[in-house]
Amino acid sequence: MTRDDAAPAAPAGAAAPSTAALVAALHAGDAFAARVRAAEIDPDARWAALARIAASGDPPGGPIAVEMLVEDLDESGTVRRFVRRSLLDEHAVDDVVQETLISVAGSITSFAGDSRVTTWVHRLAQRRVVDHLRRLRATEPLPADDLLPSARISSMIATRATVREAVDRLPEHYREPVRLRDLEGVDYAEIARRLGRPVGTVKGQIARGRAMVATSIGDLA
Repeated sequence: MTRDDAAPAAPAGAAAPSTAALVAALHAGDAFAARVRAAEIDPDARWAALARIAASGDPPGGPIAVEMLVEDLDESGTVRRFVRRSLLDEHAVDDVVQETLISVAGSITSFAGDSRVTTWVHRLAQRRVVDHLRRLRATEPLPADDLLPSARISSMIATRATVREAVDRLPEHYREPVRLRDLEGVDYAEIARRLGRPVGTVKGQIARGRAMVATSIGDLA
Protein backbone atom coordinates (compact mmCIF):
# COMPACT_ATOMS: atom_id res chain seq x y z
CA MET A 1 0.00 0.00 0.00
CA THR A 2 1.42 3.38 -0.95
CA ARG A 3 1.46 6.44 1.28
CA ASP A 4 -1.28 7.98 -0.82
CA ASP A 5 -3.42 4.85 -0.46
CA ALA A 6 -2.92 4.81 3.32
CA ALA A 7 -5.17 7.80 3.97
CA PRO A 8 -7.77 8.52 1.28
CA ALA A 9 -9.30 11.96 1.03
CA ALA A 10 -12.51 12.54 2.95
CA PRO A 11 -15.65 12.62 0.78
CA ALA A 12 -17.08 15.99 -0.20
CA GLY A 13 -19.16 17.51 2.57
CA ALA A 14 -17.58 15.38 5.29
CA ALA A 15 -16.68 16.92 8.64
CA ALA A 16 -13.23 18.41 9.04
CA PRO A 17 -10.62 15.84 10.17
CA SER A 18 -10.09 15.51 13.92
CA THR A 19 -6.66 15.96 15.44
CA ALA A 20 -6.37 12.16 15.51
CA ALA A 21 -6.92 12.17 11.75
CA LEU A 22 -4.24 14.83 11.42
CA VAL A 23 -1.78 12.62 13.28
CA ALA A 24 -2.68 9.68 11.05
CA ALA A 25 -2.30 11.88 7.99
CA LEU A 26 1.18 12.96 8.99
CA HIS A 27 2.26 9.36 9.42
CA ALA A 28 0.77 8.63 5.99
CA GLY A 29 3.19 11.06 4.40
CA ASP A 30 3.35 14.17 2.25
CA ALA A 31 0.42 13.58 -0.08
CA PHE A 32 -2.33 13.36 2.49
CA ALA A 33 -0.67 15.86 4.83
CA ALA A 34 -1.00 18.41 2.04
CA ARG A 35 -4.77 17.86 2.00
CA VAL A 36 -4.96 18.31 5.76
CA ARG A 37 -3.31 21.76 5.62
CA ALA A 38 -6.65 23.30 4.67
CA ALA A 39 -8.69 21.42 7.29
CA GLU A 40 -10.68 23.60 9.69
CA ILE A 41 -9.19 22.32 12.93
CA ASP A 42 -8.96 24.59 15.98
CA PRO A 43 -5.46 26.14 15.78
CA ASP A 44 -4.46 25.18 19.33
CA ALA A 45 -5.50 21.56 18.79
CA ARG A 46 -3.85 21.51 15.37
CA TRP A 47 -0.57 22.90 16.69
CA ALA A 48 -0.61 20.50 19.65
CA ALA A 49 -0.98 17.56 17.25
CA LEU A 50 1.75 18.89 14.97
CA ALA A 51 4.11 19.54 17.89
CA ARG A 52 3.49 16.09 19.34
CA ILE A 53 4.40 14.37 16.07
CA ALA A 54 7.26 16.78 15.34
CA ALA A 55 8.76 16.18 18.79
CA SER A 56 8.75 12.43 18.18
CA GLY A 57 10.95 12.87 15.12
CA ASP A 58 9.53 9.67 13.64
CA PRO A 59 9.61 9.53 9.83
CA PRO A 60 7.81 10.44 7.73
CA GLY A 61 5.53 12.35 10.10
CA GLY A 62 8.10 14.18 12.21
CA PRO A 63 9.88 16.27 9.54
CA ILE A 64 6.59 17.04 7.78
CA ALA A 65 5.03 18.15 11.06
CA VAL A 66 7.95 20.48 11.81
CA GLU A 67 7.53 22.21 8.45
CA MET A 68 3.76 22.48 8.86
CA LEU A 69 4.04 23.86 12.40
CA VAL A 70 6.60 26.51 11.41
CA GLU A 71 4.51 27.43 8.37
CA ASP A 72 1.33 27.72 10.49
CA LEU A 73 3.02 29.85 13.15
CA ASP A 74 4.49 32.15 10.51
CA GLU A 75 1.37 32.58 8.39
CA SER A 76 -0.93 33.04 11.39
CA GLY A 77 1.21 35.93 12.67
CA THR A 78 1.36 34.32 16.12
CA VAL A 79 5.11 34.77 16.59
CA ARG A 80 5.02 38.28 15.14
CA ARG A 81 2.36 39.34 17.67
CA PHE A 82 4.48 38.02 20.53
CA VAL A 83 7.60 39.85 19.33
CA ARG A 84 5.80 43.14 18.65
CA ARG A 85 4.86 43.34 22.32
CA SER A 86 8.53 43.96 23.10
CA LEU A 87 10.03 45.57 19.98
CA LEU A 88 8.93 48.57 17.94
CA ASP A 89 11.41 48.51 15.06
CA GLU A 90 9.93 46.42 12.23
CA HIS A 91 13.35 45.35 10.93
CA ALA A 92 14.17 44.00 14.38
CA VAL A 93 10.76 42.33 14.59
CA ASP A 94 11.39 40.58 11.26
CA ASP A 95 14.76 39.32 12.46
CA VAL A 96 13.52 38.06 15.82
CA VAL A 97 10.48 36.38 14.25
CA GLN A 98 12.78 34.40 11.96
CA GLU A 99 15.11 33.56 14.85
CA THR A 100 12.14 32.31 16.86
CA LEU A 101 10.92 30.12 13.99
CA ILE A 102 14.43 28.67 13.71
CA SER A 103 14.31 27.93 17.44
CA VAL A 104 10.93 26.23 17.07
CA ALA A 105 12.28 24.00 14.30
CA GLY A 106 15.53 23.25 16.11
CA SER A 107 14.14 22.80 19.63
CA ILE A 108 10.90 20.95 18.92
CA THR A 109 12.14 17.77 20.59
CA SER A 110 12.23 19.70 23.88
CA PHE A 111 8.47 20.35 23.73
CA ALA A 112 7.12 18.19 26.55
CA GLY A 113 3.44 18.74 25.82
CA ASP A 114 2.70 19.94 29.36
CA SER A 115 1.71 23.42 28.14
CA ARG A 116 -0.01 24.95 25.14
CA VAL A 117 2.16 25.23 22.06
CA THR A 118 1.64 29.00 22.06
CA THR A 119 2.95 29.19 25.64
CA TRP A 120 6.10 27.31 24.64
CA VAL A 121 6.55 29.43 21.50
CA HIS A 122 6.03 32.61 23.54
CA ARG A 123 8.88 31.58 25.84
CA LEU A 124 11.15 30.98 22.85
CA ALA A 125 10.19 34.37 21.40
CA GLN A 126 10.96 36.10 24.71
CA ARG A 127 14.42 34.52 24.77
CA ARG A 128 15.14 35.65 21.24
CA VAL A 129 13.98 39.19 22.13
CA VAL A 130 16.35 39.20 25.12
CA ASP A 131 19.17 37.97 22.88
CA HIS A 132 18.43 40.77 20.42
CA LEU A 133 18.46 43.44 23.12
CA ARG A 134 21.75 42.11 24.50
CA ARG A 135 23.31 42.35 21.07
CA LEU A 136 22.13 45.95 20.77
CA ARG A 137 23.76 46.84 24.08
CA ALA A 138 27.02 45.12 23.10
CA THR A 139 27.46 46.82 19.73
CA GLU A 140 27.45 50.31 18.33
CA PRO A 141 24.34 51.00 16.26
CA LEU A 142 24.84 50.69 12.50
CA PRO A 143 23.22 52.81 9.80
CA ALA A 144 19.97 51.25 8.63
CA ASP A 145 21.48 50.44 5.21
CA ASP A 146 24.18 48.33 6.87
CA LEU A 147 21.82 46.13 8.86
CA LEU A 148 21.38 42.51 7.77
CA PRO A 149 18.76 40.03 9.01
CA SER A 150 20.41 38.42 12.00
CA ALA A 151 18.52 35.20 11.41
CA ARG A 152 20.40 34.58 8.17
CA ILE A 153 22.99 31.87 8.32
CA SER A 154 25.53 34.24 6.78
CA SER A 155 25.52 36.19 10.05
CA MET A 156 26.10 33.18 12.30
CA ILE A 157 29.39 32.81 14.14
CA ALA A 158 31.02 30.60 11.55
CA THR A 159 33.04 31.18 8.43
CA ARG A 160 31.16 31.37 5.16
CA ALA A 161 33.00 28.23 4.01
CA THR A 162 31.82 26.33 7.08
CA VAL A 163 28.25 27.44 6.49
CA ARG A 164 28.40 26.48 2.81
CA GLU A 165 29.70 23.02 3.71
CA ALA A 166 26.88 22.57 6.22
CA VAL A 167 24.29 23.72 3.66
CA ASP A 168 25.71 21.28 1.11
CA ARG A 169 25.06 18.43 3.56
CA LEU A 170 21.36 19.26 3.93
CA PRO A 171 18.71 16.97 2.40
CA GLU A 172 17.88 18.20 -1.08
CA HIS A 173 14.45 19.73 -0.32
CA TYR A 174 16.03 21.90 2.41
CA ARG A 175 19.36 22.56 0.70
CA GLU A 176 18.15 24.54 -2.30
CA PRO A 177 15.78 26.93 -0.43
CA VAL A 178 18.45 27.63 2.22
CA ARG A 179 21.17 28.12 -0.40
CA LEU A 180 19.04 30.57 -2.37
CA ARG A 181 17.94 32.56 0.68
CA ASP A 182 21.01 32.64 2.88
CA LEU A 183 23.92 32.30 0.48
CA GLU A 184 22.50 34.15 -2.53
CA GLY A 185 20.05 36.55 -0.84
CA VAL A 186 17.05 35.63 -2.99
CA ASP A 187 13.70 36.71 -1.49
CA TYR A 188 11.03 34.21 -0.45
CA ALA A 189 8.65 34.96 -3.31
CA GLU A 190 11.34 34.41 -5.94
CA ILE A 191 12.50 31.20 -4.27
CA ALA A 192 8.92 29.93 -4.29
CA ARG A 193 8.61 30.80 -7.98
CA ARG A 194 11.88 29.11 -8.93
CA LEU A 195 11.14 25.93 -6.98
CA GLY A 196 7.43 25.78 -7.74
CA ARG A 197 6.48 25.63 -4.05
CA PRO A 198 4.09 27.75 -1.96
CA VAL A 199 5.79 30.64 -0.14
CA GLY A 200 4.66 29.27 3.24
CA THR A 201 6.22 25.90 2.47
CA VAL A 202 9.46 27.59 1.43
CA LYS A 203 9.59 29.55 4.71
CA GLY A 204 9.00 26.38 6.72
CA GLN A 205 11.71 24.48 4.86
CA ILE A 206 14.17 27.35 5.26
CA ALA A 207 13.54 27.57 9.01
CA ARG A 208 13.98 23.80 9.35
CA GLY A 209 17.10 23.83 7.18
CA ARG A 210 18.61 26.74 9.12
CA ALA A 211 18.09 24.85 12.36
CA MET A 212 19.83 21.79 10.91
CA VAL A 213 22.76 23.94 9.73
CA ALA A 214 23.01 25.66 13.11
CA THR A 215 23.11 22.28 14.83
CA SER A 216 25.77 21.11 12.38
CA ILE A 217 28.09 24.04 13.13
CA GLY A 218 27.38 23.97 16.87
CA ASP A 219 25.75 27.40 16.97
CA LEU A 220 22.09 26.63 17.70
CA ALA A 221 20.73 29.09 20.28
